[in-house]
Amino acid sequence: MSRSLAISNTTAQFDNGAFFNLLERSVALHTESQATDSQPELYRYLNDFITPHVEAMGFSVKIYDNPVAERGPFMIATRIEHPELPTVLSYGHGDVVRGYEAQWREGLSPWQVTVEGDRWYGRGTADNKGQHLINLTALEQTLKARGGKLGFNVKLLLEMGEEEGSPGLNAFCAAHSEELAADIFIASDGPRLAASRPTIFLGSRGVFNFELVVNLREGAHHSGNWGGLLANPGIILANAIASMVDEQGRVKVAGLQPEALPEPVRQALADIEVGGGPGDPEIDANWGNPQLSLSEKVFGWNTLDVIAFKTGNPDAPVHAIPGKANAHCHIRFVVNSDYTTFIPAVRAHLDAHGFSNVEVKQSRIDVMHATRLDPQSPWVNWALSSLTQTTGKKPALLPNLGGSLPNDVFADVLGLPTLWVPHSYPACSQHAPNEHLLAPVVKESLQIMAGLFWDLGDDAARLTEEHHMREQAQ
Repeated sequence: MSRSLAISNTTAQFDNGAFFNLLERSVALHTESQATDSQPELYRYLNDFITPHVEAMGFSVKIYDNPVAERGPFMIATRIEHPELPTVLSYGHGDVVRGYEAQWREGLSPWQVTVEGDRWYGRGTADNKGQHLINLTALEQTLKARGGKLGFNVKLLLEMGEEEGSPGLNAFCAAHSEELAADIFIASDGPRLAASRPTIFLGSRGVFNFELVVNLREGAHHSGNWGGLLANPGIILANAIASMVDEQGRVKVAGLQPEALPEPVRQALADIEVGGGPGDPEIDANWGNPQLSLSEKVFGWNTLDVIAFKTGNPDAPVHAIPGKANAHCHIRFVVNSDYTTFIPAVRAHLDAHGFSNVEVKQSRIDVMHATRLDPQSPWVNWALSSLTQTTGKKPALLPNLGGSLPNDVFADVLGLPTLWVPHSYPACSQHAPNEHLLAPVVKESLQIMAGLFWDLGDDAARLTEEHHMREQAQ
């Protein structure tokens, strides 16, 4: 029994095609949670595909209906070696966005894994079937290398509604908190910082959606007859937005920005370079807060963006003064930002600048909360060391994703330290036609997770105790 054996056994699953075949079977299932007739396929993924696979590894499985009617089910699979051993909770989602078959390039299908060079095309290869299957394969081979004993307990939560915004996940985890109790959360989703650089992230930014509305009158009025006499809601709203964010993207609303960037976060981001990868847009270096580095802007700070703006009829414009204008906006925010103050802050700013006729309202009730494990947690250095030992590379440490995912359920509802080890890369086309994984990243990720699970068997008890002692001292 050895670490190298666990890694070599897992690598063999890539080399002999066993992992590819497993991925093929999963991609063939049309688990489009956004489709109204998807429920049978969502249950099939858990019942017919995942359940036999994890039961063969010694897991007991329970499948639950979603507490939100007509939404995707949940699975909790549990493998307890001994009640006194530390427990790791992992997570994944088996649902995918719509296939959009007609939009895929000729020769590709969302429901078939097609190989072209290093690219493995298919819906869900990157998000998230391929990622949780990498982890299950590595766990399976580590279990064999250790002679059938991991040295820790494992719980796996799979949901089938993440692409709809994870409806019911928070309530489900709260109701099943005892069943999901663990000491550490380790899972995979999202992209690496770059394809060639293994990455760990510790949480995610939150996202808060709101709408600005100027509603002056019913209908539109001829601009030749009424132009210059009627206030134009589009112009009013454009100026209101300009008062909130300047021409270089710098936020001017008091209360929408963090007070400071914590020093451990600044240190973690010091060697993080963003952009420059294949398919990445060219970065506008002078956009946003000039006192922040590029990585600090996207991983360590809040941003305010307009994501849609409408006045009149953009598809068929006419010479008329519109009666209404609205803009959909959102704030990506880091921890220590109180999203409940965002609407009052915007309201106060607009009133102070003479825009009392601009209505501000939260456009979605659900808020994705911001989370971040302390970069100085003992779990973090341990994970970084494990990835370095396996790959010989210095991993990228992101205190949190720039985007958002439901990490608050695991960090806040279940109270766990959270480590994410992504197995995709920024140009994977997730959610778009031609989604794919990179074969070299798959192979390296299988090795990374085998090494990580092996090390967990050696170190989980010590790290759990160190984490608890550190929490008590704070």
